[in-house]
Amino acid sequence: MNSFQAIVLAIIEGLTEFLPVSSTGHMIVASSFMGIASDPFVKLFTIAIQLGAILSVLVLYFKRFFKSINFYIKLLVAFIPAAVFGLLLSKKIDELLESPMAVGISLLVGGIILLFVDKWFNKPTINEEEEINYITALKIGFFQCIAMIPGVSRSGATIIGGMSQKLSRKLAAEFSFFLAVPTMFAATGKKLFDFYKEGNTISHDQINLLIIGNVIAFIVALLAIKSFIGFLNKHGFRVFGWYRIIAGLIIIILLYTGHNLQVI
Repeated sequence: MNSFQAIVLAIIEGLTEFLPVSSTGHMIVASSFMGIASDPFVKLFTIAIQLGAILSVLVLYFKRFFKSINFYIKLLVAFIPAAVFGLLLSKKIDELLESPMAVGISLLVGGIILLFVDKWFNKPTINEEEEINYITALKIGFFQCIAMIPGVSRSGATIIGGMSQKLSRKLAAEFSFFLAVPTMFAATGKKLFDFYKEGNTISHDQINLLIIGNVIAFIVALLAIKSFIGFLNKHGFRVFGWYRIIAGLIIIILLYTGHNLQVI
């Protein structure tokens, strides 16, 4: 992977990490078109640059993270299901990540669901983070586990989970952003541990790629989050639903016509 490819993947990560469109699916397609060979560092890179995107949440919502201990307890409660299932099903998740067809189907099915989400959950009663209790946080955490299937979208799953628990669209999106912080830190830490456990090392050039990737992902994610919240309040999820349907169909058609989409 060269610098140009790293920048492209970082832009995709920043744009899609917090949108309900699946960053994994987009990076699989982009990697295939750019001919990026799948190796331990590439897999590490696609996870590690999420730290840059996470930093954008900390910057944009800085005051929220110093509001109360209760806020952190809710995030911990919501994070627990993903931590447990992630450890128990890590091998199965890795197998699914090797299947571009799983990504295509997930994008398609998730897109169809997004077409109806605004109608299904159109009577929110919770508009402030303080109103979220621990049980609600835990239920949203279980929704996040669905995103272990590649192509589902962690953001999409947790936002829908929040809306199903009577959170407003804006609050559901923001809580999804907050929950990304412990989730992505844990995912990156585990990936780094596995990377070195397998005897891999990182060269000076690869360190530079990681730095570039995180900086780009941070900047792009800042813009994406601000734009997404405003767009979501005005237009809802239908646009993202149609986008996912089109993207999923493209992947499925490419696979059925003999194109080999590489996994990352």
